[in-house]
Amino acid sequence: MYHPSASTSHPVAGSAAGILDPAAADSKDAILFQRCAWCGTAMYHRLLCPVCQGSELRTERSEGVGTVRHSTVVHRNTPAARNVSLIEMAEGFVVRGRVMGPPIGIHSGDRVRLSTAKDPVRGEPVFQLLEEPYRAWT
Repeated sequence: MYHPSASTSHPVAGSAAGILDPAAADSKDAILFQRCAWCGTAMYHRLLCPVCQGSELRTERSEGVGTVRHSTVVHRNTPAARNVSLIEMAEGFVVRGRVMGPPIGIHSGDRVRLSTAKDPVRGEPVFQLLEEPYRAWT
């Protein structure tokens, strides 16, 4: 069994250990992500860098603009259909969230902007479409 020693130092939230600090955001409607100090890879809620396995991660604030990479309609455990989307943010990391609008009208490649960082019911980020895309055949 592991017992931490009292003589060792423990990293504080928001330090180079990469622990996300909610107080680090300027506003409550922001997505915090991590960037590896060694290779510069951006990631969302990780303990180690997926590229170089480095543990020195800096917490940064996202601008909130991204692109829908995948979207699916979910009918389970909800009174109405809702979408679940994978959003690739401009900084290079991918986050799971919900895009406002009709679930059938959200497609891969649509540009989105963060609306709220945390949905009060599901706890996931909520995005809105930046512009209505042109769809010739739908």
